[in-house]
Amino acid sequence: MKREDILSRLAAIEREREKRRKDCAALEGYNRKKRHKKQIAFHKCKKRNRWVFGGNRSGKTECGAVECIWIARGVHPYRKNRRDAFGWAVSLSTQVQRDVAQAKILKYLPKSWIADITMISGRKDAPASGVIDQIKIKNVFGGISTLGFKSCEAGREKFQGASLDFVWFDEEPPRDVYDECLMRVMDRRGDIFGTMTPLKGRTFIFNEIYLNRRHNPEIWCEFMSWEDNPHLSAKEIKLLDSALDKSALDARKYGKFSAEAGLVYPEFDEGVHVIPPFPVPPEWQDIISIDPGLNNPLSAHWYCRDFDGNVYAVAEHFASGKDVDFHAAAIKEISRRLGWKTDGKGRLRALIDSAANQRTLSGVKSVAELFCERGIIVDTNVDKDVFSGIARVKSCLCRGNGEPDLYIFEGCPNMIEEFKTYCWADGDAPLKRDDHCMDELRYYLSRRPPIAERSEFLTPLAADKMRRIRRGARARRSYER
Repeated sequence: MKREDILSRLAAIEREREKRRKDCAALEGYNRKKRHKKQIAFHKCKKRNRWVFGGNRSGKTECGAVECIWIARGVHPYRKNRRDAFGWAVSLSTQVQRDVAQAKILKYLPKSWIADITMISGRKDAPASGVIDQIKIKNVFGGISTLGFKSCEAGREKFQGASLDFVWFDEEPPRDVYDECLMRVMDRRGDIFGTMTPLKGRTFIFNEIYLNRRHNPEIWCEFMSWEDNPHLSAKEIKLLDSALDKSALDARKYGKFSAEAGLVYPEFDEGVHVIPPFPVPPEWQDIISIDPGLNNPLSAHWYCRDFDGNVYAVAEHFASGKDVDFHAAAIKEISRRLGWKTDGKGRLRALIDSAANQRTLSGVKSVAELFCERGIIVDTNVDKDVFSGIARVKSCLCRGNGEPDLYIFEGCPNMIEEFKTYCWADGDAPLKRDDHCMDELRYYLSRRPPIAERSEFLTPLAADKMRRIRRGARARRSYER
């Protein structure tokens, strides 16, 4: 072969390489130079029903689009890949499909991976300006995967019949469409994932996914805010902040579900404040706090304070329709399992709402007296000022340096749920509903619990070990999510 022919062929190969590099540039650059940690957590999660609740421009839609492409192509870096995958990208309308989900897919999907495109309207050689029905994607295992586009405005009937490997909801679907799509992925043990800004308030997604009231072990969710997006500058975030009033910030900045009057604790982030249990040193044990109830729920939590002043809710008792004998026995049993401290006579100590001092017409003894008779010495001298208590909780959720002072162990589900649902009423007070954990948390934090004192000298190595225990607990939680 002549030298000129060799150079010509090398030049052609180089042009083809450059063309392919540009074709794959968007996908290759995804989470490379600037890493969006919460996008990565979404992709790494092995759960089958995953949701990202994000503010506008938080980066939520990108991770949904890339997830679809990775599954269809068979190149997902964190999951078992399949040949000939079949999935749907579901939008609220065909116009939203074209402008959002479809546009993101076309941005990240290299043209060289496309085997064919079927259009509802427009030309297949210019798909971005039309409405796509299906994209056929070359799978690395030799097959052809199908990514179909669906619109919720078409109604539930248009979602029947198919057996799917995945469904991506771009924004919140109607309940009947969501339920139908759950059926579509059942045969293949497929995945449901959604990316949405919760502008509709507390809909079924709030209960089914965020609160997970059915305790489905396959459900996972995460919040994304503007600060999580490494591509947004501080100047941009400040400008966006100034453009919205406070009532709109919960959803559009933080991706938070809000009641009409807003959450009391929008600072609460389950990914930050909820941690896996770890062995707590005896020196950290402080006191139990109780919000009493017989017919209504009684809430009790065991609180610890570490050497740096961080507070931990490490255990929970929560039950309704029970008498003092039942509650006292349950509190003693949990304390026994924890190895909780007692006084010289083997009695436990606790804070309790001052209402426990009241005697009812049907009894000659108060709830406080009944607990004391059963070996739980309760202190009814608690600060019940709601506003100062809320301010104290808020300061513990997020200090001036951005780090929290308050952590809740995963074994406290009722406290976690109340943090998610505790909201303001029409006036300047919180809604008096489902607030038992929130009340006794305020009683505890309002007493300014003392920092734990070391019973023995800790070497720098031992002190560092304790810090690593706390850090490790948070890191494990982040990894599992």
